[in-house]
Parts: sequence; C-alpha cells; structure tokens
Amino acid sequence: MYLFIINSRSGGGAGLRTWHTVQALLAARAVPYEALFTQSADSAESQMLHALARRDDWRAAIVVGGDGTIYSVLGALRRRGVPLGVIPAGSGNDTARGFSIPLAPGAALDYALQERCLEADLLHAAGGLTLTAVASGFDAQVAVNVNGSRYKRLCNAIGAGRLAYIIGVLHTLMTFKPCRVSVTCDGKEQAFDQAWLVSVCNLPSYGGGLLICPQAESGDGLLDVCVVHGVSRGQLLRLFPTVVKGRHTKLPYVTMLRGRSVAVHFAQPRHAIGDGEALGTAPLAVACEPGALRVLSPLAAAGALGEAGPGSCHASI
Repeated sequence: MYLFIINSRSGGGAGLRTWHTVQALLAARAVPYEALFTQSADSAESQMLHALARRDDWRAAIVVGGDGTIYSVLGALRRRGVPLGVIPAGSGNDTARGFSIPLAPGAALDYALQERCLEADLLHAAGGLTLTAVASGFDAQVAVNVNGSRYKRLCNAIGAGRLAYIIGVLHTLMTFKPCRVSVTCDGKEQAFDQAWLVSVCNLPSYGGGLLICPQAESGDGLLDVCVVHGVSRGQLLRLFPTVVKGRHTKLPYVTMLRGRSVAVHFAQPRHAIGDGEALGTAPLAVACEPGALRVLSPLAAAGALGEAGPGSCHASI
C-alpha cells in the first residue's frame, strides 16, 4: 500500500492539479493507495505520523507537493523508516532535481512505483531536519521576502517559480546589508568580512534550480558550504547568473568548504531557512546524519551513487 500526501496549495494550486493526473494513472494501473490532503506544510507532519502508525505495510510515502511539504514530513519518515517518493508540484522542486526525479507527474510516478531506493543524508539544524540546504543571510532573506509576496503567487500561477526568486533577489538587494560572519567547519573557524550569505547544502541546488553547491552529493556524509563575502552589490548581482550553471565557485569572493558539522555566527541577526522554511535567525549549528532517509530515485535504478548503496527499498527494510 502506498501513502500519498497531497498539498493542494503547493505551487499556487499545482499540487491539486498534479494529483488529479496521478490519481487517474493509479486508477488505470489498479495501484492500491491511500491519500491524505493537507492545506499547509504545518499540518502535514501530524497527518503523516497518524497515517503511518495505522499500519506496518506501507511501501512508500509519496509527496505530491513542493520542498516545504517534503520538509514537514522528514521527521515522520525518518522515525518510521518509510521511503520517500516525490511527485514535484511546488515552486522550486529542488528536492526532485537533486534526486533526478522528473518534473512530469507521470514520469515521476513511474520511478516511484519501481521502488528503487538510495540512502540520503539529512541535516540537523534548529531542532529539525532538512534535506536540501540550510541557508542564512541574503538568500534566506530573499526566501522570506518571496514567501510573503504577491509576485510568488502570480509566478506560480503562470508556472514560473524561478522567476519569483529572481524578483526576490532584486527586491532584497536594495535593502540588505552584509556583515562579518564566523564559520566553523569541523572545528576549524574562519571569519569573513562583509559576508552576504552562508549556505550549507546537502543537494546541489535551491531557489528553483540555482546550483549554489554544484558538487554536493546527498549520500556522501558531508556538508558542502558556500560563503559569499567581500563583494559589492553590483558584483553580487552579476554573481547570480553564474550560480544558475554553478560557475561561481572559483570566484575570489566565494569560499567553498566541506565537513560533517558547521556553525554559523553572523555579527548581526540574520534569517535562516531550511528547504525554504523559516528556521529563525542565526547563529545556527548544522550537523549531517548520514544515510538517515531512503529516497525513491532514478539515481538508484541507475546505480549512480556508488557508496550510497542504491537498490530495492524492501531489501533494506
């Protein structure tokens, strides 16, 4: 039995539209399932925990929604050991991108029903779990501004979730002020003046496909860190087009770090987000929990992750 959790409001209503497509495919294939509907990421976790406790034979829990909905059920899935499947229907869909899950609902469902799993790391930060990245500083402020904006709803309505983030960058650039930050990676502290952002990543992208840490791998047991510092507003604006292709990492005002634990201390209060959801303000500590989650992914079927141990979900239960 498969458990689907559908956030009907994800992606400006794309969640419900996507579910209608998936539901028709499930009926045509006579696939047994149960469906839970949620109106917000906040209610998804409690609904998921209640549903998972009702039976022991769940083959997978498949989220029809965005990164925020996935974020909200990570604790329940980790606790119960049920694999995560994703039918992307959000604004950014960076979890799907990170695991090579197709954005088309039918193709995503096909891979989920193959039940091929890989082991993925989770990030512990601010008392919760994160799958894609924990970001603080400028890009976190962008997310806060975008999530509270009218243009996000408009962009979602026309299927342009990345455009909302680009608008948010321009909006935030006018008011944000960089400050000094201390970043401690595996016990080694480094200080950066005029720091704009610190991103701690488990997957390569966030913000709708921006490759902030293009080298990040979900199952390597390590955190990849990007620090942007000592750069003018004009240089920062010119930086963002390079992030789309992951070409920013060798710029002189970008420092890349890697380790199992990271602590971030800004000299002034700065927002932090995990999977696009608010985590409060820095300082914050992030730790990697290797192999804490199983994910249904085409990468597992292709045997693409080597040490991550791709294979059948049920072989490792």
